[in-house]
Amino acid sequence: ARMDCNYAYGDALNAHPEWFERNRDGSPRPHNESTWLYKTCMFGPYFTDQMPAIYRELNARYPIDGFFTNGWPSTGDLAVCHCQSCQKVYREQVGGVPPDRTDATSPLYRKYYDAYMNRVLDVWRRWQASVTEARPESVYVGNLGGGIRTVKNVKRLGEVARWFNADHQGRGGDTVIWDCAQQGRVARAVMEDRTVTNVTGAYSNSRPTWRHVAKAPAETTMWMAQTAASGMVPWFHWLGGAPEDTRWKEVGRDFFAWLAANEPHFRNTRSVADVAVLYPQRTIAFYRSGSGPRDWRGAERAQTAEYLQGLYYALLEGRFFFDFVHEDDLRTETLSRYRALLIPNAAYVSDQHCRQIRDYVSGGGSLLATFETSLYSEWGDRRSDFALADLFGASADGDTIGPLGNSYMRIERRHATLTGFDGTALLPGPESRVPLRETAAGDAVSLTVVPYYPAFPPEMVFPRTPRTNQPAALFHDRGRSRVAYFAGDVERTFWRSGNPDLGLLLQNAVRWLRGDTRPLVSLDGDGIVETFAWETEPGYALHILNYTNPNMTRGFIRRFYAIGAQKAAFTVSRGRRIAAVRALRAARALPFSQDGDLVRFEVPSVTDYEVIALT
Repeated sequence: ARMDCNYAYGDALNAHPEWFERNRDGSPRPHNESTWLYKTCMFGPYFTDQMPAIYRELNARYPIDGFFTNGWPSTGDLAVCHCQSCQKVYREQVGGVPPDRTDATSPLYRKYYDAYMNRVLDVWRRWQASVTEARPESVYVGNLGGGIRTVKNVKRLGEVARWFNADHQGRGGDTVIWDCAQQGRVARAVMEDRTVTNVTGAYSNSRPTWRHVAKAPAETTMWMAQTAASGMVPWFHWLGGAPEDTRWKEVGRDFFAWLAANEPHFRNTRSVADVAVLYPQRTIAFYRSGSGPRDWRGAERAQTAEYLQGLYYALLEGRFFFDFVHEDDLRTETLSRYRALLIPNAAYVSDQHCRQIRDYVSGGGSLLATFETSLYSEWGDRRSDFALADLFGASADGDTIGPLGNSYMRIERRHATLTGFDGTALLPGPESRVPLRETAAGDAVSLTVVPYYPAFPPEMVFPRTPRTNQPAALFHDRGRSRVAYFAGDVERTFWRSGNPDLGLLLQNAVRWLRGDTRPLVSLDGDGIVETFAWETEPGYALHILNYTNPNMTRGFIRRFYAIGAQKAAFTVSRGRRIAAVRALRAARALPFSQDGDLVRFEVPSVTDYEVIALT
């Protein structure tokens, strides 16, 4: 049963004014389009009394397997309401009225964030209890989603959710095509082996949105393919019972018929990846929030997510197999599965997070970190130094510099991370960096800073300080573990500039961190692809998503551009003999060889999406 707990009609407002959100002047909040509907308040009795009563009535009338609430709780910004219920919360739990926008510098916002999250979890538990009164097997499903751009703590939401539904229906504007796969990685990081679904809108949810015309078929297919590849279950929908545009039906029928015919191969039991990317949720949610001159107003998550986005793109280009781990799940049993942990500017991390990262490295894990990682507390209070300075082998030596263009990194001596840079002594520098003071003896510095100098006019383009001893990066080999630290925002600069030198530098660093250890899975060939490898109930599955497309970074995909042969090497469990390798989209058996635990095969081509089943 699909429910909407967010709005109610004007007659309900008149009968129960205590159910609704209020502005500072006491006025209710109408919907911006359907102005006859009014916003209900999560802290009020509508959520604790009225919604459970509706669930009970529906359960008494119909045999309902589950309830889904549209639009709640979501993962975006926290609403600030001024109704009587909220004023009571502000008095008793917060100590004042919180700011209207995300501002982690505010003590009131911090208290409100905790109170808000506690209320969400309390309501979720209440509703789950209500829907199971008549049918113990019934389930309540909230509306989550948001991809990598989240504010509400998805790890805490995952602790109460029996089912994670990502309302992540499509993309518009300059959103990248892999946005849906990122949603799957976030959800899987917090839900482990519990159900995750993702809603794909068949309609054209672009900017602007057209609810009653179909999305481009290729775009829809790729969105559902990412859903399945990343470990989610596709949920395909249309609004309205009498569609005049029926082009979407064939797209859904074709994909779901193929999915049904191969369903056992989508029953995943574990990921086959040995590289982890830390999902830095607090940094994405709160970074540079506040009202200072250097702040990003409203914690603009399109910017705060660019560190992760840049690293992600580099990993796709380098064809790495990786998982997300949430910053609140850095337990030994989680991190011990991975050879390396990659941290894209997790500036806002707690002391506990840092202890867990340090324990991981002490236990033999390798680490990549960038820029202001660990320079602030989880709420954004600046520390006197990096909390992980001992791992980086350097301390912060002053305020962050930048953003500035036209700075460089000078190659002082060769290192494995600098493979492929013959013919140049300079690499493009990051827009922003933390000045460093080395604190630990170790490998000689391979990259140093060439500070910014003018890029215009041409007569002024020459370095004022062509050489410094300021480290741009530090690489430490500690035997079982290796640490790579970049003083600048190299991943964000890579994302914003597209400069391939920065992408290659990041890829080389990851390869160096891995050492001589053979990747569990590898895929070699031309094209931009995203890959997932799973152990499944019948065996193993390799998913290949073909992003080689002029509309990769701006929707919609009109058609697919097939890529050629892809050579795969897949590590299976010791003693496991593979009897067959089959391409499920192409519906054909593939020749293969097995040497011990390593299975080799070649995928002749990939048009949109291919799944290789090893059984």
